[in-house]
Amino acid sequence: MTERPPTPDPRRDRSDDKSRVYAPDFLTELFRNPLDQGYADAARRKALGGEPRGWRATGVRLVSALTLVAVGFLLVVAYRQTMSDEPSRTQARAGLVDQIEQRQSTTDDLQRRADELRDEVTRQRDAVLDDRDAARLRDQEAAAGLARVRGDGVEVRLDDAPDAVDAVTGAGKPDLGRVLDRDLQEIANALWSAGAEAISINDQRLTATSTIRAAGSAILVDFRPVNRPYVVRAIGPGDMEDDFKDSDTARLFRALVEDEGMSFSVRGVDDLTLPAASDPQLRYATPSPTATPTPRTTEGGK
Repeated sequence: MTERPPTPDPRRDRSDDKSRVYAPDFLTELFRNPLDQGYADAARRKALGGEPRGWRATGVRLVSALTLVAVGFLLVVAYRQTMSDEPSRTQARAGLVDQIEQRQSTTDDLQRRADELRDEVTRQRDAVLDDRDAARLRDQEAAAGLARVRGDGVEVRLDDAPDAVDAVTGAGKPDLGRVLDRDLQEIANALWSAGAEAISINDQRLTATSTIRAAGSAILVDFRPVNRPYVVRAIGPGDMEDDFKDSDTARLFRALVEDEGMSFSVRGVDDLTLPAASDPQLRYATPSPTATPTPRTTEGGK
């Protein structure tokens, strides 16, 4: 008869079993000992050895002090150099601004004088021509933009959106609400398509050779700067205002008003007067002199 093995006692605490060992998982060990073992060893060696003493401690403090003095000296020198250069830069900028204003004033005076002389030439010419020829010539000048015109039309006002600032970061947002040169180009083209007979931008008359372009942050119309707000006036038929408002260009700018805060308005105006444009600098092509043909010889001298 075989002897039965003893029945294990269910009341026995499993924690008393010394033969089973549980290794901690990686995350538990990481939270228990977040410091790398190398750092822990270095801290332990420093605690055992203490702070550097004698000439070593003095040398460390001396090097640190010299480094701080050198950095401070460099900062002071850079600051003094910047402040010493600032008056000269400010003075140079002020001088350039004065020159620009003087040249602009001189240009405006010359333009007024040119307009007076043009009016005098027109009066002298009309006195020589008969009424029919003078009227036909005035109509052609008005169509070409070389004479003042008067009539009912449309006024379009355009201006930049206020400077946008991000409410969270305080940084400036992309300047999508700023008026660009191509915006004025699109408005002018849309007015031409709506039937405009004459257009001006900030009292700069547009002609067939006019240019609207950007130079840095400035917009030039026929190489003359125009400032905000931008006012585009056009003379044309009575339905020009409705046709322009229904154009894709007007819808685009109304969307920019809602999304970016740009200023855009269109209204009909009675009795507009648009100035004449400057005399265009035309270039003429001339045929080259007729060259004398060189006789060609064929094989055999014939």
